[in-house]
Amino acid sequence: MNKKVLAIAPHADDEILGCGATIAKHIANGDEVFVLIATNAHYGYPERYSKADIQKVRNEALSAHKFLGIKKTYFTDFPAPKLDIFSSSEITDTFLPIFNEIKPNILYIPHGGDLHLDHTVIYRASLTAARPIQEYSIESIYVYETLSETNWAPLQGDQYFKPNLYINVTDYFEKKLKSMSFFTTQIKKFPNSRSLEALEALAKYRGSTVGVFYAEAFMIEREIWP
Repeated sequence: MNKKVLAIAPHADDEILGCGATIAKHIANGDEVFVLIATNAHYGYPERYSKADIQKVRNEALSAHKFLGIKKTYFTDFPAPKLDIFSSSEITDTFLPIFNEIKPNILYIPHGGDLHLDHTVIYRASLTAARPIQEYSIESIYVYETLSETNWAPLQGDQYFKPNLYINVTDYFEKKLKSMSFFTTQIKKFPNSRSLEALEALAKYRGSTVGVFYAEAFMIEREIWP
């Protein structure tokens, strides 16, 4: 049975950085994939990000999503990088109508221990929206890693990324690189962690951990077996 998949990104391109190849694999397997991009940096930092800047990044996201075959992209306008001024319930209340429209079986969300506070806030709001109190229950919730955020997270404490799920994306990794290449405003030159070379290095490392050429790694937040 085909699944409905929702990937939540604090910022445009996080969904590709974190699970772009897995998204491509879902679509190839006949699943419907949706993306929710939660923030709008113009409202949080207008001195640095103009409306035109944000629209350009959103257009890049839409081009990447069209290339992958994503069914629908949702945008909400919470002010990056100032999500801490909102209560989690305000963000959750905005997410819930989208969740209820899609009724996803599988949810991908950012890591709560990432360096960027926006990722922490969206992680918690997503979990709240995913509580099994609606007319449906999300079967699987997976936490993805985001280069330039997860890899720079504080190592003191217990919030670092500890993957326990590896998805073999060997046949889909080139699609991830191609979809990321649409984000011309976001890609950097190696050795920056937002470079295509760094993405490939991480995928090879995750793959070699489990004996495949390329993999994306996740933490299992919830898994319901029928």
